[in-house]
Amino acid sequence: MAVPTKNIPAPDLVPVRRALLSVFDKTGLIDFAKALAAAGVELVSTGGTAKAIAEAGLAVRDVSELTGFPEIMDGRVKTLHPSVHGALLGIRDDAEHAKAMRDHRIEPIDLVVSNLYPFEEVRRSGAGYASIVENIDIGGPAMIRASAKNHAYVAIVTDPSDYASVVNALEMNLGSLSLDFRKMLAAKAFARTATYDAAISGWFAEALEIEHPTWRAFGGRLDQVMRYGENPHQGAGFYLSGDKRPGVATARQLQGKQLSYNNINDTDAAFELVGEFDPARSAAIAIIKHANPCGVAEGPSLKAAYAKALACDPVSAFGGIVAMNRILDAEAAEEIVKTFTEVIIAPDATDEAAAIVAAKKNLRLLVTGGLPDPRAAGTTAKSVAGGLLVQSRDNAVVDDLELKVVTKRAPTPAELADLKFAFRVAKHVKSNAIVYAKDGATVGIGAGQMSRVDSSRIAARKALDAAEAAGLAEPLTKGSVVASDAFFPFADGLLSAIEAGATAVIQPGGSMRDEDVIAAADEHGIAMVFTGVRHFRH
Repeated sequence: MAVPTKNIPAPDLVPVRRALLSVFDKTGLIDFAKALAAAGVELVSTGGTAKAIAEAGLAVRDVSELTGFPEIMDGRVKTLHPSVHGALLGIRDDAEHAKAMRDHRIEPIDLVVSNLYPFEEVRRSGAGYASIVENIDIGGPAMIRASAKNHAYVAIVTDPSDYASVVNALEMNLGSLSLDFRKMLAAKAFARTATYDAAISGWFAEALEIEHPTWRAFGGRLDQVMRYGENPHQGAGFYLSGDKRPGVATARQLQGKQLSYNNINDTDAAFELVGEFDPARSAAIAIIKHANPCGVAEGPSLKAAYAKALACDPVSAFGGIVAMNRILDAEAAEEIVKTFTEVIIAPDATDEAAAIVAAKKNLRLLVTGGLPDPRAAGTTAKSVAGGLLVQSRDNAVVDDLELKVVTKRAPTPAELADLKFAFRVAKHVKSNAIVYAKDGATVGIGAGQMSRVDSSRIAARKALDAAEAAGLAEPLTKGSVVASDAFFPFADGLLSAIEAGATAVIQPGGSMRDEDVIAAADEHGIAMVFTGVRHFRH
């Protein structure tokens, strides 16, 4: 049964006569406090906030004057008191509430300024369990939620970026705040505490190794409102979760126009893929279009790797995303800008490279400061009607897998190196995925087909097209290896790869017809290894 409602209409304008300020982040605090004081607002505060305000020469009452009770337990208990929460929750036009406030000498509070202990930052810092727990704010969320619930009479400010708009609204309304404005602040306040609690509950699940908690919450802060989503008729915004994994969300954009929804999606896919390649071993380039790679390659330099990656599918690379695992240098930048490119993302860029890219004013250049760890644990979520699908990140790395040779012929060392390369790439290709590779470069990619044999044929067809464009006598799939993200359910997909010229195959295995597929491989004298791990990507 719902809580009964008294249906007392909320006033439009509420004068702000008393404000309670209790903040951890003191950005802009003193200027805001000065503006409130100049508007005739009485300032009430707590602990370090009160000290900062007093040191600025402003009159401020300690909250203990309202409560008649000092801060105790290292500041854990200071605002959790009826004199504070009664001042925030009282319905002033309700006779019973008004009488209770008079009887208990509760002075109304019209404005609350509160932000929270830095739980998210402390968690990310790698602090110990006790330190993280100590940075779970209790009094702050309680005050914020109480004020937001009673927005009919109380304004709640949780973000320093809103200080200027509050001052402006007070000036416009001669010391009052409107109901619409208070509603807007309340909505933002509830979103902030929800995000805060999501971070706490997520940490607890992680710390206690609870893979599937009964209640799962996700939160984020708006980073940018986009012109549109995947299509022009769809609205879109980009929210930051606070995860510091190197990538598009944490990158600095050195130049270029605003990233679109599709840019961000594709750039994330590109950088996660290139993160599979150790920069200490070789340079690597990934060219992405519509979240699928159209060319990936390793090389002694970024320039060499880019040339090999581009050769895989130069047509699809037009208007694509280019990701790399090393610092962008001038010679690589000169090659990349020759083809129309939407985004370049790299761990960093030299001044010379940045200047070359700057000549293309719309080309976005992002630097991340590092590479994503392909082995790191994490969580991904996907919305479906009425719910969320949540799973652990696919952090299986081919170098860590026990590969099993299942054919009469074992792969040569060169074939094995290319097989591992191809399987790294296949992990980041939409299923059904087929990847042909040769000499550390993709030479044919088939993605997102309903039939694995179709993916194999499409990849081979693309290799033929690339060979014609390059003036080659035969496609590079001749003498290549092939990777499949999942098992071959029938031998037809394998036979198609053999027809394209593949000499060795890497696949998870596990089909009811594995023996038929192995027999077909042996019949044609090719090598096959099983990984035991599947990389579906939908």
